[in-house]
Amino acid sequence: MDRRKFFKNGSILALGTSMLNPFGIDASNVQLLNKNKKAKNIIIIVSDGMSIGTLNMTDLYLSRKRGQGTSWLQLYKDNKVKRALMDMSSANSIVTDSAAASSSWGGGVRINNGSLNVSKNGEFHLPIWQKFKQAGKKAGCVTTVPITHATPAGFCVNSKTRNAQDEIAEMYLEQNFDVMMGGGQNYFSSKKRKDKKDMFQAYSLKGYEVVKTRNEMFSASNSKPILGVFNEDALPYSIDRENSNALLKKVPTLAEMTKKAIEVMKNHPKGFVLQVEAGKVDWAAHGNDISGLIYDQVAHDEAIQVAIDFAEQDGETLVIITTDHGNANPGVIYGNQANDNFDSIQKYKHTNEWILNGIEKEMSVTQLKERVHYANNFALTDEESKLLLSYYSNLQTEDGLYNPRHLPFKVLAEIQKQHNSVGWISMQHSADYVELAMLGPGSQLLKPFIKNTDLHYLMLEAAEIENKF
Repeated sequence: MDRRKFFKNGSILALGTSMLNPFGIDASNVQLLNKNKKAKNIIIIVSDGMSIGTLNMTDLYLSRKRGQGTSWLQLYKDNKVKRALMDMSSANSIVTDSAAASSSWGGGVRINNGSLNVSKNGEFHLPIWQKFKQAGKKAGCVTTVPITHATPAGFCVNSKTRNAQDEIAEMYLEQNFDVMMGGGQNYFSSKKRKDKKDMFQAYSLKGYEVVKTRNEMFSASNSKPILGVFNEDALPYSIDRENSNALLKKVPTLAEMTKKAIEVMKNHPKGFVLQVEAGKVDWAAHGNDISGLIYDQVAHDEAIQVAIDFAEQDGETLVIITTDHGNANPGVIYGNQANDNFDSIQKYKHTNEWILNGIEKEMSVTQLKERVHYANNFALTDEESKLLLSYYSNLQTEDGLYNPRHLPFKVLAEIQKQHNSVGWISMQHSADYVELAMLGPGSQLLKPFIKNTDLHYLMLEAAEIENKF
């Protein structure tokens, strides 16, 4: 697509008579409704690594547990959104990573996996949150992984590598972003950073309110920019948090961070832009960790509801709901016991990460069986217990993001499949076309199928920000 043509003519094309009309009114009325409408605010809510099976299973899980499914799919059922599929290919692969995916939205150009808004030839592409800041809006990000991680960084900064998280923490400060909340103390603390810089102090000296607990976040002034960093690395999985009094007190939910971010920025006369990321959905998919996956997708859904509630009351906010790529492509597998097996997940108390990281090589078969039964409410056989324990006789520790200790995540997921009927095709990203939904002013610009880079220009068009950067 010619991006200049898209930007200049997007609204005209979108309001044409060929536009899909989910609201059942004629095109002339659509034109009248959207005439002179622009998005003062934009909230984009990303479930990182969400395959369609993850959205499907989470809707089934909630429907069967409480009789009502996800807020996301309810928007479809109520015909409230424009919906599309989006091609997320990177510059060098049909299977993207999160850095290239976020950069395609952030910089409007496809780049190689692993980079942030920097092309292979070294060209820098100005990130979209910087464009909105230059236009006078407030801008922020909240996430359940380190705030310096790939998805928020792709909207905010340029870096040849996504791994430069120490430097990304400094770049955020240079750009004066208004709300940054998630995990990642390792990249702000003088005790953890290689250069020993105290980035918490640096933010404080520049006028930020630095918060490190849930209560501190709630108590923080809405009149100052906020840096909230609530854990050393990523935040804990939602289900592990829910079953720990200490974590409940310390760590806010994604919905709570979203609500606070909106409160801080909503009264700005020129509006705001906010990225919300359920980052640990991706991490759970990498680990074939079903309770981590579903409960963190529920957390994403709760953040969606916060954004929708604000947008429907505000009337000037475009809400964008999507994912950056698939991962592991899980799904409920056919069988006579599929219903009851899948419902057993409702009784899970902890993630596979919690189970496996708590196992020691000296642990007995009986102790392991007790641990798994407590976490998942089913009984391992002696053979299954011995198989899992065999991986702990010579554990390795090396650099790596998702499973540096080489714990038997896949083995445990295969055992669980007999009891929960959930299967996985891999432990890696996939080349899925992804779900994309929009509600509010600017949503009329969405076509049924777009490239990832088109979303960059659609956001600018929706907010009537000239693409002169």
